[in-house]
Amino acid sequence: MFKSVLSKQSRAIAATTTFKRTKVTLPELKWDFGALEPFISGQINKIHYTKHHQTYVNGLNTNTEKFEELYSKLDTDPVKIAQQLHAVQQQIKFHSGGYINHCLFWANLAPQSQGGGEFSAQSPLGKKVTEQFGSLENLQSLINAKLAGVQGVGWAFLCYNKDSKSLELISTYNQDTVIGNLKPLLAIDAWEHAYYLQYQNRKVEYFKAIWNVINWAEVAKRYEESLVL
Repeated sequence: MFKSVLSKQSRAIAATTTFKRTKVTLPELKWDFGALEPFISGQINKIHYTKHHQTYVNGLNTNTEKFEELYSKLDTDPVKIAQQLHAVQQQIKFHSGGYINHCLFWANLAPQSQGGGEFSAQSPLGKKVTEQFGSLENLQSLINAKLAGVQGVGWAFLCYNKDSKSLELISTYNQDTVIGNLKPLLAIDAWEHAYYLQYQNRKVEYFKAIWNVINWAEVAKRYEESLVL
């Protein structure tokens, strides 16, 4: 009885649901791998982009396809397929987080020749930073503390809280990303693959160096967009 009812429900859902397979790809970078030197080496950027970010792209595409295929078979063995769907969902969470976080990370970087490191204290974002944190230097110190506090692997984010209308500093582990009422403005990667080839165990130096190539114009644009959403 249970299987019969579930089968009819599953077929009804399948009949009204259309899955369109759209693969994600790596974002296009607006600068060459070596353009962030000496702060982040070209070798690190090349490996980070072509190997690590590509892994999350591949994982998201592969596991999304697996989910679609399993979902279409849900009525054949509901409990078994549901368990498999649950496992695939964990992979989708991990790889989609890695894909999203890295897309933001690359957009948040720019060589100094393209304005990297330049912060406008008179912009809406600049005024908000001064209002909440006193200065850009204070904000950077707080974010660096968040980064240093990540045990193992993770991220630090500067976010806009749409409910409280304030800036918030958030750290996450693994490839967890920011969702809900928080709009990510800036993401900094604290995984070893982001710095180890250049900085080895001196990750604090990496956290300080990356501010020289932060694309504050992009961060400011995200902030202004979040005010009207």
